[in-house]
Amino acid sequence: MYQFKVEQKIFEVGKVKVGGVPGERPTVLIGSIFYAREKIVFDHRKGEFDKEKAEAYIKTQEEFSDKTGNPHMVDVGGSTNEAIVKFLDFVSKVTDAPILIGGATPSVRIAGLNYVKEVGVKNPIIYNSILPEYKKEELEKIKETEVKTVVLLGFNPKDFTSIGRIQTIKNLLSIVQKAGITQPLIDTAIIDIPSLGLASKALFDLKNELGLPVGCGPHNAIGTWQGLKTKMGFQARYPCVASANALPVIFGADFILYGPIEYANFIFPAVALIDAALAQLRIELKKPVSKTHPIFKIP
Repeated sequence: MYQFKVEQKIFEVGKVKVGGVPGERPTVLIGSIFYAREKIVFDHRKGEFDKEKAEAYIKTQEEFSDKTGNPHMVDVGGSTNEAIVKFLDFVSKVTDAPILIGGATPSVRIAGLNYVKEVGVKNPIIYNSILPEYKKEELEKIKETEVKTVVLLGFNPKDFTSIGRIQTIKNLLSIVQKAGITQPLIDTAIIDIPSLGLASKALFDLKNELGLPVGCGPHNAIGTWQGLKTKMGFQARYPCVASANALPVIFGADFILYGPIEYANFIFPAVALIDAALAQLRIELKKPVSKTHPIFKIP
């Protein structure tokens, strides 16, 4: 079903493998925690939060990762240097999963890099993310801390097309290689419903041309859908979140930033279903499928 022009690369982030041919291995699912307006955070500036609920969210993601076979990572947000240090400290003690440092600004993300380097956090670290308007200090700190895996965000406000996304990513790739980044993860940037389709096409085209692991954050399409609640009703929200996250997987996404980590209990089954369907296509062609694939775990 999927015919790519180039060999597909597979990156190892700790114990998690990301990349390859669709259906060969399960989609990596990444839940976000401590994001802006998250209710379990009492003070976003100081980084004060409900530790019991935060741990429960992370453990639920781990539970559904075990049930489905989809590997998991944790995307840690934060709006201040003080907050992101507290958040990273907490998450690194609760799980051994790879951690994405996803602070709101370059300075916050750099503070996160400094912290994990200083204390020797054992979790594999991913920098999330480098944008076209990146700061030189970001690349310098990434190189200094020897972080090899970085998300590249293909967001170009001057060109919202799939072609614009592709060109933005190519420009970023030529830049980050100088910082010693050997495992770029490509995020084709979703901001609304129309861009969900554009980003899905862009990730397939980039995967086809470059062979690099690709993905996106489909939940953004739901967050900006103003008519969802008023026109469709509250009951429509979660099915739409699930379908939005499943769509890019059909286009070949290797990882999905699926939104709030508390959505794990319905996102993992939804994506595992798609993964299992794609795996059967490979099996029919007598091609290998990983032993821990959802097709063997969810029936």
